[in-house]
Amino acid sequence: MTLEEYIEQHSSPENDALATITHSTNVNVLNPHMLSGQVQGRLLAFISKMLQPKRILELGTFTGYSALCLAEGLPEDGELITIEHNDELEDTIRKNLSLSPLGEKINLIISDAKEYLYSVSETVCTPSGEAGLYDMVFLDADKREYTDYFNLVLPLVRKGGWILADNTLWDGHIIDSAYDRDKQTLGLRAFNDAVAACPDVEQVILPLRDGITLIHKI
Repeated sequence: MTLEEYIEQHSSPENDALATITHSTNVNVLNPHMLSGQVQGRLLAFISKMLQPKRILELGTFTGYSALCLAEGLPEDGELITIEHNDELEDTIRKNLSLSPLGEKINLIISDAKEYLYSVSETVCTPSGEAGLYDMVFLDADKREYTDYFNLVLPLVRKGGWILADNTLWDGHIIDSAYDRDKQTLGLRAFNDAVAACPDVEQVILPLRDGITLIHKI
């Protein structure tokens, strides 16, 4: 038994909807390893339940698994907006979200993440961040663009709000010189450096799967 298997066996299992998404993604979708999975999914759900955000933004939903996990912490009138660039996944995502009553709280938008953030930034002005649009943001889109996402989304997060960023250790590539020319690795290194240098946040990287960074706007 591996340590990962041990952790999975001693963590709460997926519900029926999430188990169905896991199976169908592994059978029918390319790159199923992009799925958040049981342990990370439980972490996302627990954080959301602890924070009880009213509005969540997710950049990159893949097949909808993480969106349903994050939605577990929403209040009755809460909303999660999830952005997915790959329009070929739209039907799959909508089908998966319909497997759970929580899917009714999720608004799927097929769009480029940066284009969406630009459009929101142009129509909403929250200079102080006191009444930002979002209580919680989950970054899991194009790794090369993480720094841009961070710069665009930070003004839209209320003070005291949270940003969670996935894949920030990138399977260890983040400190491996063999990947010094890999654009995704370089994008993640730039993001990690930008977050560490930002005076408006505090952060910690958790070594779960590919790494997940918790960022608190102060």
